[in-house]
Amino acid sequence: MTFEKAYDNLEFLNSKDARSLRILSEYLEPQARFLRYRIKDTVVFFGSARAVSADRAAEALAEAEAASDPVATERARKDLEFSRYYEDARELARRMTEWSKGLPAPNRRFIVCSGGGPGIMEAANRGASEAAGISVGLGISLPAEPSHNPYITRELAFEFHYFFMRKFWFVYLAKALVVFPGGFGTLDELFELLTLVQTRKLGKRMAIVLYGKEYWNDVIRFDALVRWGTIGAEDLELFRLADSPDEAFDHLKSELTRLYLEPENGS
Repeated sequence: MTFEKAYDNLEFLNSKDARSLRILSEYLEPQARFLRYRIKDTVVFFGSARAVSADRAAEALAEAEAASDPVATERARKDLEFSRYYEDARELARRMTEWSKGLPAPNRRFIVCSGGGPGIMEAANRGASEAAGISVGLGISLPAEPSHNPYITRELAFEFHYFFMRKFWFVYLAKALVVFPGGFGTLDELFELLTLVQTRKLGKRMAIVLYGKEYWNDVIRFDALVRWGTIGAEDLELFRLADSPDEAFDHLKSELTRLYLEPENGS
């Protein structure tokens, strides 16, 4: 008679009783892969999964206009306007990757990392790929959204079940964060990171860029939070607003150099 070992028992491993093992797996397996590929730190891109490239948006607009569909035409026009953020994320990720590849450090430094899905996430991985660099995709299983775009480095494409473990890996390796316009998920990730930085629960310094001044000034009234006394005026120094790839790149390069590459600060 043969007996099944516990670690071969899929019924048990997928049960409520083994949840702690599944959570631990989402810590240990990524850790092993990051060590294997010498990923020491990342630049994380957050933003809407709904953004599309300028080419795709223009094509959709032409099709909608040809079909004389006013609803689809209006939606396509908005998508085309919003596509600037896709293209800017793509360009910024490309420039960050080119700069990172030129650094002399023995480890792979400041690797582009996204949530793995479409939209701004795809744009970030795409830009890194166009610079012939590697990039990370921390995907999550969702019923209505693909978890991986085609531009992630295959060996660094992860699939998470637990949001909190995915967030852990976003934060743990990140040395900088770029947040493009996005919805609930983007806002959730942004405010969690800002909270960790504000409360000094991170044992490192982090450059944070909110990309798209018009969007962020419209969606979040940071000045109102100061006026109501729910944050301090000094908390506005936790992040920098940027409106062009040049502006964002110059700030990120300056901060990452100051915080991590100068001899007295580097790690």
